Amino acid sequence: MRLAIFGAGGHGGVIADSAESLGWNVSFFSDGHSGRVGEWEILGSGALLLERAREFEGVIVAIGANAARLDWLNRMQTAGARIATIIDRTAIVSSRASIGEGCFLAPGSIVNRAAVIERGCIINTGATVDHDCHVGEACHLSPGVHLSGTVCIGRTSWLGTGTSVRNNIVIGDAVVAGVGSVIVNDIASGLTVVGVPARPLERS
Repeated sequence: MRLAIFGAGGHGGVIADSAESLGWNVSFFSDGHSGRVGEWEILGSGALLLERAREFEGVIVAIGANAARLDWLNRMQTAGARIATIIDRTAIVSSRASIGEGCFLAPGSIVNRAAVIERGCIINTGATVDHDCHVGEACHLSPGVHLSGTVCIGRTSWLGTGTSVRNNIVIGDAVVAGVGSVIVNDIASGLTVVGVPARPLERS
C-alpha cells in the first residue's frame, strides 16, 4: 500500500518510520522545499500532491501546526484523498476507543476505554489519554502528556511536553499549554497557560 506524506520535517519522518513498520510503502513525501527526510526524497509540493491525491492508498498530513494541519487535511479530502490513520505498533488503543481519520499515534502512546480522538490529532510519544476523554479535531498532545479520565479538549489545542491534566477538566479551542504544565482548572478557549498549577500567561 502506497502512502503519501505531506510535511517533510522530523515529525513526517517519525510517521514514515511507524508507517513502514506497519507495511506501508512511503512512496511520496511532499513539502514546500526540495531535499530529503532521512532516507526519503521530497518529490513535490503540496499542490502537486493535491493533484495526485487519488493515486495513493493513503495520505496523511504531517504538519505540527494544528490549524495548518486541519486546513490541509480538509484540502486533501476535498481532492479525493484516502486519508490514512497511522497507529504505531507499540501504541496501546482500547477496542472501545474511537480514533478519527488522519490521526497519528506515536510509539508508546496509550488511549483507554471510551476515549474519543477526533480527526487530524497527534498523540505523541508516550502520551496517555485515559477513559472517557474527548480530544477535539487537530489537537497535539506532545510527548509525555497525560490526560486523566473524562478530560474534554477543544479543537486545535496544543499541550506541551510533560503536561498533566486532572480528571474532569474542560480545555477550550486553540489553547496552548507550556512544557510541564499541570492543569487543575478548566481553561477557556484561546488562552496560553504555563506553570504548576497552570495559569494564563500574562501578556506585556
